[in-house]
Amino acid sequence: MKSLDAILESAVSEARTPGVVVSVATRGGVVYENAAGVRALGQPAPMTTDSVFRAFSMTKAVGAVAAAKAVEMGLLTLDTPVEEVLPEWKEVKLLEGFDSAGKPILRAPKVKATIRHLATHTSGLVYEFWNADMPKYMEATGAPTILSGLKASLLSYPLQFEPGTKWDYGIGIDWLGQAVEAVSGMRIDAFCKAHVFDPLGMGDTRFEVEPHMAPRLVGAHMHTAEGWGPYDIAPPPNPEVYGMGHALYTTGPDYLRFIRMLMQNGSLDGEIVLKPEIAAMVTANQIGDLSVGKMTTVAPPLSADVDFFPEQENKFSLACLMNTKDIPGKRRAGSQSWAGVLNTHYWFDPAAGVSCVIMLQHLPFVDPNCLAIYDAVERAVYEELG
Repeated sequence: MKSLDAILESAVSEARTPGVVVSVATRGGVVYENAAGVRALGQPAPMTTDSVFRAFSMTKAVGAVAAAKAVEMGLLTLDTPVEEVLPEWKEVKLLEGFDSAGKPILRAPKVKATIRHLATHTSGLVYEFWNADMPKYMEATGAPTILSGLKASLLSYPLQFEPGTKWDYGIGIDWLGQAVEAVSGMRIDAFCKAHVFDPLGMGDTRFEVEPHMAPRLVGAHMHTAEGWGPYDIAPPPNPEVYGMGHALYTTGPDYLRFIRMLMQNGSLDGEIVLKPEIAAMVTANQIGDLSVGKMTTVAPPLSADVDFFPEQENKFSLACLMNTKDIPGKRRAGSQSWAGVLNTHYWFDPAAGVSCVIMLQHLPFVDPNCLAIYDAVERAVYEELG
């Protein structure tokens, strides 16, 4: 795929990114892996295909698969009320607004949230980066952010709407990981290793940067008007609870194995991670008539606005965004995708039999630099593979 080689090289030479890794597979296996640029500006180490990235929200699909495995094991159902598994959920209130003194006005929700709501971002929990009321609430209450790694941070976030009434992006997956821990009796990192990483041979996907991974860790960067610079951002090490919304480190080849498994009905290279009917549940529309809407940033240095395929209605499976129509020159209807805040990105296209992982490590999220890379890579993949 010489066209992809050229795109990666130009992405670096045009200063759209310090470094990039792209991995592509068809149903027959891996067809492309390459890297360009450096792992960190000002350091000599070149980017390599086995470089280690902070996955951030690409962790979420792994959390959904962990929950699906618990369903397969008979420990949960998607309709299980969260409070039946995690009694502390009863403490979560719905934010109705603020009084004249700026004090939050809270009430008990009328709808009981379920495991499905947690997985699909329909629980009512919304990140502080995407909802203006959340920073105001956190300032008023002194509540810790989910990135603190504190268990108390789960209760820092009130609901912004009744469960099941809309889609909005938040920390539901972090609660989901705790639900898997509760029903399995295993800490979520051990559960994921036993049921996902080890069966798939994902030896470079972990919740901490282990010694064999550390020399290959990519530096995080931020792009400003002055150009590129280092930026200190990472999941909290050795937290009280591992957040399944953000906690993983991984490589392009490792994550490609994970999405190939999902594209191939739960199996890869003879290893059955999920039974076919459970894998089908993971990739089916799980939000019914609701739609995935625009995410308007309240933290522009970290992210631009996010509006996935605004020309069509978008759905959400148990794990991923689903586009409902073909995109000319790109992915087909029914493709599944998501990303991490440092501009890691993946999609898999069951109709075309194509899966791809694009690994960058910089902010802001979905700025023009990374969007240009995403678009060029995806178009080249389909020009080559059809």
